[in-house]
Amino acid sequence: MLAICVLPAAMTSARAQPSTLPVIGYLGSESPERYASRLGAFAQGLSEAGYVEGRDVSMLFRWADGQYRQLPALAKELADAGVTVMVAPGGAEVALAAKSATTSIPIVFELGGDPVALGLVASLAQPGGNMTGVTSLNVEVSRKRLEFMRELFPQAQLFAIAANPTSPTVKSQLANLDAAAATLGVELRVLHASTSDAFEELFTATRAIGAGGLVFTSDPYFTYRSRRLAELAAQHGVATITQSRDFPLAGGLMSYGGDFRQSHRHTGIYAGRILKGEKPADLPVQRVTKVELFINLKAAQALGLVVPPALLSSADMVIE
Repeated sequence: MLAICVLPAAMTSARAQPSTLPVIGYLGSESPERYASRLGAFAQGLSEAGYVEGRDVSMLFRWADGQYRQLPALAKELADAGVTVMVAPGGAEVALAAKSATTSIPIVFELGGDPVALGLVASLAQPGGNMTGVTSLNVEVSRKRLEFMRELFPQAQLFAIAANPTSPTVKSQLANLDAAAATLGVELRVLHASTSDAFEELFTATRAIGAGGLVFTSDPYFTYRSRRLAELAAQHGVATITQSRDFPLAGGLMSYGGDFRQSHRHTGIYAGRILKGEKPADLPVQRVTKVELFINLKAAQALGLVVPPALLSSADMVIE
C-alpha cells in the first residue's frame, strides 16, 4: 500500500518565528507545490530527530520556481540570513549552489549522483567539510531503464534517450547508457530538453525516428514535471520510462528510480542531528539503496503492449 505524505501547513510558509529558535534554511529548485510530498517526508525525518517547525525550529524557504540559474543567489540569501543549517534537496544543481554560498554553515544535501565526483565531499565515509547528506541510486540506474525498455521491445534496434544538457550528471549517465546499449546490441539517439517548451519535441522526435521507446535520464527537472510528461506520452502514443513513480501514477507507462520519500526523510534526520550539535564532517553520506519499479498496465494497454510476466514480477507496484 502506498503511503501518502500530508504536507504540514506550517511547511508551506516562511513566516517569522521566535528569534530564540534555530533556523533551517531550505533551498528548493521548484515550488512548494511540486515539493509537497518531499517536504512531508523531510518533516517526518526532522520530527524523528526531535524537531517540529514552530516548536523547536524555524524554517526559512527560498524557491527557484524552476529557474535553476537563480539557485546560487537564493543560497546566498539564506547564508546571509545566518541560518543555522542549510538544507539543499532535489539534485546536484541545488547542492552545488549551496556549496557556492558558504564554507561555514552546515549543509545537508539530497541528490541522485555521486557527491564525491561532484566535489561536494572528500569521501562518503568522511565528508570532511561543512557538507553531508543523502544520495540515492537515481543516476546510476539510468542504464537499467534502457534494459527494461528492451524487455518490452526485444526486436527494437533503436531507442531514444531524453537528456537535460544542463545537468551536472548528464555526461556520466550517457556514458553508462552507451555501455548498456553496446551490451544489448542497440543504438541510441540522444534528444535534449532543458525547458518544458521542448518536452513535446522529445515525443514527436521519438516517433519520427522509429525508436522502440523513450528512456529518460535521471534529472529533477524531469521528475517535477511528471504529470506533463505522462500527458504527452499518452497523446503521442510513445512507450516511456522515467525515474519517478509520479510518472506512472499520473498515467505514464513505467518508472525506475530511488525512493525519494526515504532520501528526503533521511535529509530531515540529518538536519536534526546537526541542530543537536553533530558536525557534517563526522556524518557519513547516507546511501538510500531502495530502487522502485512501477508499471502502469492501463498505459500499456493503451499502447497495445503486453508486459512480459518476468517484468511484472519484478515490479514493486503494478497499477491496473
